[in-house]
Amino acid sequence: MTTPVLQAVEADGTTWDDPSEDQLHDLLADMNLSSRFVVVRRLDGEPADQHYMQVYLNDDLSYQVEYREGGPDRHFQAWVARGPGVFTVEPVAEVLQGWACGRPGWREAVSWVPWSPAEACARHHPLTTSR
Repeated sequence: MTTPVLQAVEADGTTWDDPSEDQLHDLLADMNLSSRFVVVRRLDGEPADQHYMQVYLNDDLSYQVEYREGGPDRHFQAWVARGPGVFTVEPVAEVLQGWACGRPGWREAVSWVPWSPAEACARHHPLTTSR
């Protein structure tokens, strides 16, 4: 048996080793207001536990997406609006799948800003009135 490179963790603690692109999509599609987040960790990154992407479902069904590649200076966040009409995870799934598979272009797919512990919500969320 090989050591997994990725591990996905759902809000209820369920883990998935080396999830496929379809599984990543399905994990995001299964999110709801009772099960709001998915974290995908890269297990082969150094320093350990500092390489991950996480997705959080906001009350308005938009997404807070974060990725970290090492220390706190390499931690970023983005807000992704709910698409018009039907609830869809496609834009977020494409970013997560691109990151997980190491494909180029995932960073350019959304507007990333540095993460800050003082910011509970990405600065571009329209409901953040102090920005």
